[in-house]
Amino acid sequence: MRYALDFPNGGPWGDAGTLAELAELAETSGWDGVFLEDYIVWQGHQEVATYDPWVALAAMAMRTKRIRLGTMVTPLARRRPWKVAREVVTLDHLSNGRVILGVGLGDTGESVGSDSSFTHFGEVMDARQRAAMLDEALEVMAGLWRGEPFRYDGRYYQVKEMTFLPRPVQRPRIPIWVGGGWPLKGPARRAARWDGACLYKHQVHTMTPEDIRALKAFVEEQRGSLEGYDIAAGGSPRRPEWEEERAYIRSLAEAGVTWWHEYIPPDEEELEKVRECVARGPLRVD
Repeated sequence: MRYALDFPNGGPWGDAGTLAELAELAETSGWDGVFLEDYIVWQGHQEVATYDPWVALAAMAMRTKRIRLGTMVTPLARRRPWKVAREVVTLDHLSNGRVILGVGLGDTGESVGSDSSFTHFGEVMDARQRAAMLDEALEVMAGLWRGEPFRYDGRYYQVKEMTFLPRPVQRPRIPIWVGGGWPLKGPARRAARWDGACLYKHQVHTMTPEDIRALKAFVEEQRGSLEGYDIAAGGSPRRPEWEEERAYIRSLAEAGVTWWHEYIPPDEEELEKVRECVARGPLRVD
């Protein structure tokens, strides 16, 4: 199993320079990946400084050599897919093939009313429409990344025939992980169509080993194989009882999780405390 840190793209240490420093520290401290949230306004809090995750990821790529880098997650319905495709392939080349793209709908349901990233910029609010836009956007991006003549005529996106170069460093393309609520069928089916799942338990958030086994069985049934497929779990701050946390991580690994994610929230004001959280390394169980 691999171990990653999830960082906010907002708060007192969410700027590109500091995140690049923390990514370098994460690499030397034994982490396997660092992922950023992707908000225009961090979790809808207008009083919190918010920074662009793609600029930060580029800075992080320049300061690291080994760890995987990506977003957790990018709501594609508020982005033009060809622009994201260009950004991600550029980062893939800059990092020499270390990028993973996490995608999702963005905050929906009751929480969407407070998410300024959608409400204050005229973005699509309907979850079903966002889901349809996400599916089309993924098809567009994957088609463009093939580096061959490609055209697309969808309900929300149209692309006249063109060839999109350069191709990604990674083959057959940059891995795409899909987020959303488990066991909702829409996110689950979408995740099974791509390269990985970074789902949370719907309305509860914490995935159990039973949830992971059910997700694994569902994906295997849909795909016919789990070869090359990733299941990521976690995404919460480390609990105070480390051995209890380690036991939980071990139970998920045994159930089929391939990536464990630990989140460091932006309410940690002192940068030195954040450095300590990164430098302590992952709670490895293997």
